[in-house]
Amino acid sequence: MIPRWSLWATAGGTAVSAAALTWTELTLPGQPLLSDYALVAGGLVPVLVGMLALAGACLSLAYGLAVADPARTAATRVLLLAGAAGLMLSAVFPTDPGTSQVGTLAGEIHRWSAAVVFTALPVAGWTFARGRAAAARWNAVRAMSVTAAVTLAAYLAAHPATVTSPLINGAAYYGPLERAVVLAEMVLLVTMALAAVTRRATARATATPAVSAHAQPAPTRSAPARSAPARSAHAQPAPAGDAPCEDAAAEGAPGLAA
Repeated sequence: MIPRWSLWATAGGTAVSAAALTWTELTLPGQPLLSDYALVAGGLVPVLVGMLALAGACLSLAYGLAVADPARTAATRVLLLAGAAGLMLSAVFPTDPGTSQVGTLAGEIHRWSAAVVFTALPVAGWTFARGRAAAARWNAVRAMSVTAAVTLAAYLAAHPATVTSPLINGAAYYGPLERAVVLAEMVLLVTMALAAVTRRATARATATPAVSAHAQPAPTRSAPARSAPARSAHAQPAPAGDAPCEDAAAEGAPGLAA
């Protein structure tokens, strides 16, 4: 379905994003949320690389779908573009410090952009697989979309800014839930790209036997050439038709002699 380069660009951008965020987790002091690493010394660059690489993966997949199937994937591509735009805005506008009680304009833009990303990608995956056959690749896309959506719901319920957080002690584990949402959406992007490429390969495999099957009856076209002797057999009695003419000439000859 999508070109191979789109698959590799999507998978590569996702891998770079995962590597950058993993590096911040392993080398920098622990932070409640991933975006908080941008406020730590040495954390701005890997956070920017991670967000922009994941935005590039979204754009690559959207472009590949536009090339391969522009009509059927229109809604999916809009959601992928929204996710890419949210990631780029989140990279440009940093979050507020976790201890800050006053939200800045940049912090509010960051939060709402992140909300667009977290929401758009699971919906994009579900929209992409909607109406498809019950094949393994589409079931995988559906499963990852549901997993990302359920994990996102759990993260939002545990976030300290929500009214449900004190009821479930969400402040103790909303950070790991955010990382689980990011991981699920990364896997979802790669799963969508793999499903699109697998569909194209399957279509080519089924088209090849059909062409060879239609090509087999071609030798029967030589059959008319074998009937050529029959035509010559029918053509042989033609000289017998000259006999009446010769007899008539023979009958007329005595008259002339007389």
